Amino acid sequence: MTGNSRDAAPWWVVVLDIVVINFSLWLAYVLRYRLQWFLNIAFDAPYSAYLSLNISFSLATPLILLFSHAYHRWRGRLWLEHVSYVIIAVLISLVLILAAAFAVRPLVYSRLLLLECTIFMIVFMSLDRSLAMAIERYLRRRGKGVRRIVIVGAGEVGRRVMRTLVARPDIGYQIVGYVDDNPNKGTGEIGRFKGLGPLDNLPAVIDTEAVDEVIVTLPWTYHRRILQVLRECARRHVSARLVPDLFQMSMSRVEVSDLGGVPLVEVHEIDFSRTEVVVKRIMDLACVFLGLTLGAPVFGLIALAIKLDSPGPVLYKQVRVGKNGQLFEVYKFRSMRVGADAELASLRALNEADGPLFKIKDDPRRTRVGKLLRKTSLDELPQLINIMRGEMSMVGPRPPIPDEVAQYKPWHKQRLAVTPGLTGLWQVSGRSELTFDEMVLLDLYYIEHWSPWLDLAIMLRTVPKALLGEGAY
Repeated sequence: MTGNSRDAAPWWVVVLDIVVINFSLWLAYVLRYRLQWFLNIAFDAPYSAYLSLNISFSLATPLILLFSHAYHRWRGRLWLEHVSYVIIAVLISLVLILAAAFAVRPLVYSRLLLLECTIFMIVFMSLDRSLAMAIERYLRRRGKGVRRIVIVGAGEVGRRVMRTLVARPDIGYQIVGYVDDNPNKGTGEIGRFKGLGPLDNLPAVIDTEAVDEVIVTLPWTYHRRILQVLRECARRHVSARLVPDLFQMSMSRVEVSDLGGVPLVEVHEIDFSRTEVVVKRIMDLACVFLGLTLGAPVFGLIALAIKLDSPGPVLYKQVRVGKNGQLFEVYKFRSMRVGADAELASLRALNEADGPLFKIKDDPRRTRVGKLLRKTSLDELPQLINIMRGEMSMVGPRPPIPDEVAQYKPWHKQRLAVTPGLTGLWQVSGRSELTFDEMVLLDLYYIEHWSPWLDLAIMLRTVPKALLGEGAY
């Protein structure tokens, strides 16, 4: 039923929901009449007395999920979004069943059983969505259920699509590449995404790359070219979808509201509101307090190890670029020998990073203790001082050095619109294994989708990444 749509839930999710609903009612019945939890009763009722309730929940809840498009628009949703649909559907079903029970007045009726059943359904249907998403991730890692797409247009709108897909691999899209009539874009690379030439190459790309879908991100001023692309996709029976560029203001955050049936689009430039800034600052100060209080012994041990390992200061200070291009000094535990900055020029040929970054996996300037500090990111801990001073945040784009910013392309500079962070989305998505363009795409995705929950999720994901040293050097 739902498996025919490209974004729909697998058919077995609906079957699993029905099984879970029946199991929830059976479990509630056992607790109510057999184990008699919470309330002892003097009479018994057979399970068959609740058969009509079973059928009602089994029909009503999946149908409400179906009509609310919870099954049809499955791909790309976060787990909490799925849970919200489940809660709404189960509660609506409960209200309908209570209304029917009031009218019919069944001989056997337990409000406690209904309450227990409702709770069980919400919990187990939420868990079955977690299971379904885990199975989908497992299959997609093996190439099953992955849609191969080509992006038409490599402007700001196209890059927005790219950074979303970099940040959300769970959506299950693989970008084959992009086409663009601009010769500087169509033959280059943006991170892992390759330029496949001008728009005229699209038919050949579709045929040779087994493309499942084309996403068009061209400005509306290119309406003739857009129509050509759509016709070409229709001839080859390939799905095509348009991303509105909102008059080239795609670098903004957009809110859609309603005015008496008239849709309104409100545009906000990339930045945090005053309320968001206050919330973020409170979270930062709370983390700084916990970090400095609980981490004091660790800081002492690290400082002692650095002193015993090599001559020089414990802390290393370096000028970095913060919000809106403001310069500040960042603090780190020293992980290299004294004078390492002066050796940088002689090591340029060994650079293993792309773009303006400079990274060497086995940097000869590192000390023995420094290798461990860099591997576990413990050298970054003194930046709690920068956070306390308001120069940095716990989560945000990493602060670059001025020489790197001098090499930025115009779209790279968008990452400087907010306060830099101790950790960020790219650190928990691959760290040093990502290309520079992919790092910037993830930073911009973070800026556009910021929320306290996203910050919390990134901080929680940072801990195991740092301890295991994944992708760090």
